[in-house]
Amino acid sequence: MNKNLGWKLLLITVTLLVFLFGVFGVPQTWSRQGLEAALQKHIHLGLDLQGGTHLILQVQVNDAIGIDADNAIEQLKAQMHAHRITYTEIVKPNPKANPDEIAVRGMSLDSRGDLRSIVSEHLPEYDLTTGSGDVWTLTMKPQALQARKNRAMQQAIDTIRNRIDQLGLSEAVIEEHGLNQYQILAQLPGIEDMARVRAIVQSTAMLEIREVVGGPYPAPNIALQDKGGVPPTDTVLLRGGSFGTAPDNGQSWYLVSRASAVTGRDLRSAESTRNQNGQASVIFTLTVDGGQRFFAFTSTHVGGRLAVVLDGHVQEVAVINEPIRDTCVIEGHFTDLQAKDLAMTLRSGALPAGIKYLEERTVGPSLGSDSIRHGVTAATVGLMAVLIFMPTYYRAAGINADVALLLNLVILLGFLGFSGATLTLPGIAGVVLTVGMGVDSNVLIFERIREELRNGKSPSSAVEQGFRHAWTAIFDTHVTTIASAIILFIFGTGPVRGFAVTLSFGLFANLFTAMFVSRVIFDWVLSRKGRGEALSI
Repeated sequence: MNKNLGWKLLLITVTLLVFLFGVFGVPQTWSRQGLEAALQKHIHLGLDLQGGTHLILQVQVNDAIGIDADNAIEQLKAQMHAHRITYTEIVKPNPKANPDEIAVRGMSLDSRGDLRSIVSEHLPEYDLTTGSGDVWTLTMKPQALQARKNRAMQQAIDTIRNRIDQLGLSEAVIEEHGLNQYQILAQLPGIEDMARVRAIVQSTAMLEIREVVGGPYPAPNIALQDKGGVPPTDTVLLRGGSFGTAPDNGQSWYLVSRASAVTGRDLRSAESTRNQNGQASVIFTLTVDGGQRFFAFTSTHVGGRLAVVLDGHVQEVAVINEPIRDTCVIEGHFTDLQAKDLAMTLRSGALPAGIKYLEERTVGPSLGSDSIRHGVTAATVGLMAVLIFMPTYYRAAGINADVALLLNLVILLGFLGFSGATLTLPGIAGVVLTVGMGVDSNVLIFERIREELRNGKSPSSAVEQGFRHAWTAIFDTHVTTIASAIILFIFGTGPVRGFAVTLSFGLFANLFTAMFVSRVIFDWVLSRKGRGEALSI
């Protein structure tokens, strides 16, 4: 027994040291200030503890549907041209109310079979129906429509999370909010420059390179007059601007092709740099496929102009002097920070749809300090009360319970440090509840041991029977509580999930400390007692 007891004590010691490392790491100094700094470095505090910003964002999923419809229109035109099908126009008749609806007008009835074949082969996510007269209508299938909205929602969450992480806010919470409302909850602890974060989060950062058909024009009506009052087919009028600022105050307009030669989806990398004049700029590199398409485009448009379009604004216009393969530079009136932010947003990927702010609340650091102080005070008072009560009521066995309880807290905090989980105010409540469950487990075990001793059992037999009979009740209560915490984690959001995490792992730790550590301590105490010597409980 002594040999087995030695290994068990070694296991407990190693466990203690490992999780202490998770809590503090290796402090630079062993002073109080050094330990506090190490603790703050490893235990991340949530929005309600250190202050920050709480946002609810609405993803404009119809924007993504509209982009898909625009791509479908371009593909449909190319296929109808290849099949020599004549038509008057292909448009979205009501892009705001029905962004997925496409109307084909002026096509002869003889071509309807070819149109059905094109839609079936190249646009299988659309249904084709006849309308009034010579109008044929394509609408996205309900399953495809819902799948596209869900995909746009997940892409928006992933993109925003990437951008926030690159800002160094690793404790931020970015997740879906509500049920099928296409909303995102963003909690950003410790944020300092909210204006910068807001601009980065909301920017779609959609990069497009298009052919310039005409411009610059000082006003939209002059652009139309230059083209005889009607813009050329497959062109769109865009305003000149800038990612960060608009040096021309939006007074320039360009007619550019509706279709893009390449887009931000073709980007392989983007970095901030400086041009030969020392001005901040952004250099980006295309993927192999994107570089090949861009090379083919610039090869056939040497002498023409191309526009770098960001978020629907013409950022830059350049003359194509020679074919370009895969590397381009975006120049403008950037500050160093704006160039860095632009490169970062391009790297993180374009948002698939626009973002609208529904709610923005700021939690001040003073409120966070109050939360920490009151939460820690409550946890400390509760813990001290338990640590005093257990030895008072259960004598030396109460010290056993206190040791197991303290180890339980070390394991729980070490888990938070290792996993990078965020500690919130409800998380502290989970810690306090874990303390209560730990005490409850020890009470069940100790009372059972007392009962066995009253029945005349020897101390070693009473301890063995006490742990054996209490195990079923302890296991049942912990499993049911953990199951409830898992449900809270799955369906809860933000701080509720923090509560579920701390409670769940705290209960797992409690099973280890109450059933294993406490038992080992009892065995160690019994091994040092003489035959017939009473057990202090």
